[in-house]
Amino acid sequence: MAINLTKGQRISLTKEDPSLKQMMCGLGWDVAPKSGGFFGGNKQFDLDSSVLCLDTDKKLTDVKNIVYFGNLRHSSSAIAHQGDNLTGAGEGDDEVINIDLPLVPANIAYLVFAINIYKCEQRKQDFSMVDNAFVRLVNRQSNQELARYNLSGSEYQGMTGMILAEVYRKDEEWKMAAVGNGFKVSTLADIAKIYT
Repeated sequence: MAINLTKGQRISLTKEDPSLKQMMCGLGWDVAPKSGGFFGGNKQFDLDSSVLCLDTDKKLTDVKNIVYFGNLRHSSSAIAHQGDNLTGAGEGDDEVINIDLPLVPANIAYLVFAINIYKCEQRKQDFSMVDNAFVRLVNRQSNQELARYNLSGSEYQGMTGMILAEVYRKDEEWKMAAVGNGFKVSTLADIAKIYT
């Protein structure tokens, strides 16, 4: 049974499922119902997910270590983004990133899962307009959901980028931390600067 995480909570994925090798990270969201007014005309709402691959010092050493819609596969083949969802329409996962843990290079210690709102300034959008945002981790071999972190939109007023969660390697174990930190950023590059 999946563990529902709260902000700041950490778990050992290895202890939860010792057989875990191939993992799916699903991200989902819905656009909040519109109440008219200033934001009523914004029909398109495009959240972009990404993974920043960091070293043991939590630093991004190369832009090639960012997996997103413009770079769908890490050079190691350990991480593969399944493509961009432009609307968030439909049930379930809106964007999917697959991770093959044994293939993650030894110099990568942290996988940081981030989302940002595409054209947020132009469209005057922020995360308070998003409902039911979540990140979940699934064992791809057993199709068993291991962990889920649901985010509420109210505390993210004015935020346009977010670090959802970290999956990291410590003492030969893979662990997950529910982060949920929001930022006012324009692009993924702005999020990447946090780790350079």
